[in-house]
Amino acid sequence: VSQQVPVLVLVLVLVSLWTSCSSLTLPLDCSDIYHHDNRQPSGVYTIYPIGATSASQVAPPVCMEVFQRRMDGTVNFYRPWDQYKAGFGSAAGEYWLGLDTLFLLTLRKKYELLVDMESFHGAKVYARYSSFSIEPESQGFKLKVSGFTDGGAGDALTYHNGQNFTTFDKDQDSAEKNCARLHLGAFWYKDCNQANPNGAYRWGHAPFLQHVGVLWTPWKGKHYSLKSIAMKIRPVQ
Repeated sequence: VSQQVPVLVLVLVLVSLWTSCSSLTLPLDCSDIYHHDNRQPSGVYTIYPIGATSASQVAPPVCMEVFQRRMDGTVNFYRPWDQYKAGFGSAAGEYWLGLDTLFLLTLRKKYELLVDMESFHGAKVYARYSSFSIEPESQGFKLKVSGFTDGGAGDALTYHNGQNFTTFDKDQDSAEKNCARLHLGAFWYKDCNQANPNGAYRWGHAPFLQHVGVLWTPWKGKHYSLKSIAMKIRPVQ
């Protein structure tokens, strides 16, 4: 089995909810670290989603593992398939975990999904899904998501449920044209999107552009690009 390049997983936490972890032999995800020992300071720790041959880094706690984050436009998310497969960015800023690692994480346990987002006016909302996973590359990294709970954002992901992942150089969506090219992103597009979190980073409302930006359409519509969005998973208790 080949060695995999370590990647970073950023976990956002509230100060009041900080817990801590110490090292743990071959933890599969941050919940293994958390349950092993919660006495050490919060920080970045190593996980092994496929055992000893891989290593990724996570920072507990509340054990929400961030696999996607936009916050300031410093990272270009208009990237080809191989980079979305492997992952890119930095845990300290904008970030994509990688489809291979995300599949391995959701293969071993049942996960829920939290999507936090913020507008340029300071409004903050979320959407929660009680079940989240993706299928292997041989099945297009197909999205499986259900169990929506509204935190003010509305439900954008149910539209994308059951869709394969599409990039500008690998078209697996249901539209006649490549949705990643049309909307300058990469996602589990259908025909084409209600959410476009990996779209071009813009500044708020632009009436002359639609479906191009960091979008969550049920909340802000097809013309408004969000200030920030983060997609986080944790094992279902």
